[in-house]
Amino acid sequence: MQIISASRRTDIPAFYGEWFMNRIREGYFIFKNPYNAKQMSKVSLRPEDVTAIVFWTKNPGPFLKYLDELKERGYRFYFQYTVNGYGPEMEPKLPSLEKRIETFKKLSEKIGKEKVIWRYDPVIFSNVHDSDFHREKFSYILNELKDFTTRVVISFVDEYRKATINFKKLKEEGIEIYQPPEVIIKSFAYFMAQKAKKVGLEIQSCAENIAYLPAAGIMPGKCIDADYIEKIFSLNLPERLHLKDKSQRQECGCVVSKDVGIYDTCLHGCKYCYAGSYEAGKKNYEKHDPTSPLLIGKYEVEESQLTLF
Repeated sequence: MQIISASRRTDIPAFYGEWFMNRIREGYFIFKNPYNAKQMSKVSLRPEDVTAIVFWTKNPGPFLKYLDELKERGYRFYFQYTVNGYGPEMEPKLPSLEKRIETFKKLSEKIGKEKVIWRYDPVIFSNVHDSDFHREKFSYILNELKDFTTRVVISFVDEYRKATINFKKLKEEGIEIYQPPEVIIKSFAYFMAQKAKKVGLEIQSCAENIAYLPAAGIMPGKCIDADYIEKIFSLNLPERLHLKDKSQRQECGCVVSKDVGIYDTCLHGCKYCYAGSYEAGKKNYEKHDPTSPLLIGKYEVEESQLTLF
């Protein structure tokens, strides 16, 4: 058995739900190595081979219609749902904040609040989004979601290569990203921790090595978390499913999983994205076939050439 990640690299629930459900019904998907197009893997999605599915999304609305079928087929799953409030200048293709909060509540009511984790990330400081901005947005969203989740995950922006390119474009548009003094970050970390604690939410960090976060009450988290899966689904998983995923950053605590996604396929167009550009996403989406075992493109490889998982 293995954990399926859907997906760090793109928003499956928002844009590729039909494809994912076709893969669920057929019991497998084909993954193409992004660094070697000739290397493909066939990955089982049969219920007996899937420990749990972790969905990552900023807009699961289009996917809600499939949740009953997933449950009926015997799949266990939970959501990492990002809700922040940057607005169209940073997240031009997302529904309004109010709509995303409404969808969060619907999802929570449908599958249970312990299965919908709120992500307030990445935390970005700019000349438009200062500490006061984040305190206001975090407080507002927390107040709206406090009865619909049990955990909030935070992280501070990392300047991946693709994100750095986007930051330069933002600067041309009048939004300048900056690294605030440590005292500002530290103060905001304590603020978030105290706010979350007051309403009974657990707060964790994602892939951070900031020494003072635990002192503030924000412990290192695991977004793909075998212990959490055991807890919410009453399972006892083998030790191998508790091992850290060595393919992720050193600071990342996630356990091993198989990701179904591909970079440069998301259509949200977020200006801080590390997983690709909106322009590349549009081009790749034109190659998307919901009936193909591949997320992008046609499948024309003999099964004997595949690596099986």
